[in-house]
Amino acid sequence: MDIILILQIIVLLGAIFIGIRLGGIGIGYAGGIGVVILGLALGMKPGNIPWDVILIIMSVIGAISAMQLAGGLDYLVQIAEKILRSNPKYINYLAPMVTYFLTILAGTGHTAFSMIPVIVEVAKEQNIKPSAPLSIAVVSSQIAITASPVSAAVVYMSGVLEPLGWSYPVLLGIWIPTTFIACMLTAFILTIFSNLDLSKDPIYQERLSKGLVKAPSSTQNTELKKGAKLSVFIFLIGVLAVVFYATTISDVVRLPMLNYVNSLITDNSDLAILASIVKSYIDPVIVPRDAAIMSFMLSVATLIVIFCKIEPGKIADTSVFKSGMVACVCVLGVAWLGNTFVEGHIETIKDLASTWVGRIPSLLAVVFFFAAMLLYSQAATAKAITPAVIAALGISATNPGDSYILVASFAAVSALFVLPTYPTLLGAVQMDDTGSTRLGKYIFNHAFLVPGVLAILFSVVLGFGVATFLA
Repeated sequence: MDIILILQIIVLLGAIFIGIRLGGIGIGYAGGIGVVILGLALGMKPGNIPWDVILIIMSVIGAISAMQLAGGLDYLVQIAEKILRSNPKYINYLAPMVTYFLTILAGTGHTAFSMIPVIVEVAKEQNIKPSAPLSIAVVSSQIAITASPVSAAVVYMSGVLEPLGWSYPVLLGIWIPTTFIACMLTAFILTIFSNLDLSKDPIYQERLSKGLVKAPSSTQNTELKKGAKLSVFIFLIGVLAVVFYATTISDVVRLPMLNYVNSLITDNSDLAILASIVKSYIDPVIVPRDAAIMSFMLSVATLIVIFCKIEPGKIADTSVFKSGMVACVCVLGVAWLGNTFVEGHIETIKDLASTWVGRIPSLLAVVFFFAAMLLYSQAATAKAITPAVIAALGISATNPGDSYILVASFAAVSALFVLPTYPTLLGAVQMDDTGSTRLGKYIFNHAFLVPGVLAILFSVVLGFGVATFLA
């Protein structure tokens, strides 16, 4: 290993470490410094900026922010709170279930912020340490990104895998059940093996004696804004439209449909005119999947503004908009830094990938895991690593044999919980006034590591089982 490579690795890890210490948007800023040093001091050509990922995040966050301003998120939180309070003894299962499906719907794990206070209150009422349901709930909100039909990570990976014979609906049919079952298995193990008795937690008792623990409260009776339910309805229609459109332009649906409409046109049947319209829609595909999700989400935001009568100028003040734009800057800085390093050593990475991943396919999940731990974004991780692996293994439309490895390992890009600095993780620690959800002295010994590793392990194992069968 030459001295230049060592210096490049030091800059890569050093920039990420500084960003982590700064916290929040700081990791994006520090990524920019890393690119400057790698380029000007160490001679590396700046990598590609993941504009498609950033733009998808911006468009989805724009729609969700409009829904939040209209009161839609408050409505969803009330529904989720009713679910949790209806069966409080099963909070270890219901909490991750709720955050999982909120993320599936919204395409961002930041929706978990709205549920963290509810989880804490319900857990306290049941004398359960909030750390148990909170840890798996936060992890579930991250892993669900790899199953959400509107997440940037899923849109990117489905775009890569579709030419290799994996259609969009088939991929969702693999990723949704495998990740969800993995989260539930993790919840089961935590429930069985964790000490859940809150009253015996010494830190809780100390905080209780000092009056630092708030009495349980409820938000179920909070009055909703007039357009809250309508905004959720519009957003749901938008999500369904994205799924429907992405499915219909997928080759597994598009090609049989094209053959059918061609037969109708040729036969001059009564449906010939309609068939011609359908053909113009799918042959060729005019609006690709990335453009579709962005335009659909912006359209959703427009409809919410018009019909729910909200003020567009206030959208930028919502918590979702602020956290979403922070995420965009983080992806810009860190993903750009990661791409710069990866593209500068692409041949070496290809050689290592073809040697080791070719021998042991599951090692790709390990690569995804550690890359996500540093790159802090599912989409950025997938975009930085996937092209190199495809090139290294010689995967192509005519030789798609090993593509199942990518399908099965995808969930491992959700290892954002390893370093205790991710926003939802820190939010859970700060909002748990019992003190049961805490960070250890040695960086990695925190409440989220074990459930996170277990959930990804189960997801990957289940993914290999299903993807190998379908390959």
